[in-house]
Amino acid sequence: MLNLPPGPLTGLISTILLGLNIFFWAMILYFFTIFKIILPFKPVRKIIDPILHRIAENWITGNSGWMRLTQKAVWDVRGVEGLRHDGWYLVNSNHQSWADIFVLQHVLNHKIPFMKILTKQALLYVPLMGLAWWALDFPFLRRYSREYLKKHPGMRGKDLEATRKACQKFTLTPTSVMNFLEGTRFTKEKHAKQNPPYRYLLNPKAGGFALLLNTMGQKFRSMLNITIVYPDVVPNFWDFLCGRMKKVIVRVEQISIPEYFIHGDYEEDPAYRESIQQWVHQLWIAKDDLIDQLLAGSNTIATSNG
Repeated sequence: MLNLPPGPLTGLISTILLGLNIFFWAMILYFFTIFKIILPFKPVRKIIDPILHRIAENWITGNSGWMRLTQKAVWDVRGVEGLRHDGWYLVNSNHQSWADIFVLQHVLNHKIPFMKILTKQALLYVPLMGLAWWALDFPFLRRYSREYLKKHPGMRGKDLEATRKACQKFTLTPTSVMNFLEGTRFTKEKHAKQNPPYRYLLNPKAGGFALLLNTMGQKFRSMLNITIVYPDVVPNFWDFLCGRMKKVIVRVEQISIPEYFIHGDYEEDPAYRESIQQWVHQLWIAKDDLIDQLLAGSNTIATSNG
């Protein structure tokens, strides 16, 4: 660990190391992506995709390396025992900061298959990273507004169908799929606007969850219900790079997915839609209570170095 105090210098060093790590592994990833582009056949994908996943896991290992060098945070992690690298997992977590992605990858890397994250379509055009996410088969979501669908009714359902087609690629090799049920990062302003029945969470959106189950439900070994708590202060991304994240608490719980959820139609079956929404609501109530307990007892919980 570099003996640097939290601040802009640490942030600058972290940014440089992050950039170098991205560039190094992206160049290797792009080389193998060429074969994926010119030979888009299933037998080739079964060979190339595991190679791309291993490159991505090494990429994350590099991120963990510079985090250990520049971060003095205390990591309190429980529940990762018994996870397997040879199965499919649906991963769900609360969402407060861009640091959440780095926390999840650091905690789960090499313990479960490489984690794909439901990504907004616009991020496909991010320099360097967009192509990497495409090569790794991140599912890019394109949501049409109600106003757009009123003007273009023929596009109704096209966004869901595109997502379903993207997720079907995951059936070739063991994969973990990450879905932030809240759909956006928690802020006090968003919480006040939504006025949800939770203290620390926004309202969950069950539609994407149902879509993943419809597409890959029979593949998933279980759902990983993850709770992330920053007991001191929730860091924004720059604070995270500057080493101002003092402590992070992570709890991982494996939950069996009800068989009934795998075969329903969220859009057309009201009873099915209601049952999933209620299940997610109960999940969110329990998560909200857990966050409250972790915040209240953060000073007494035994810690372990991440």
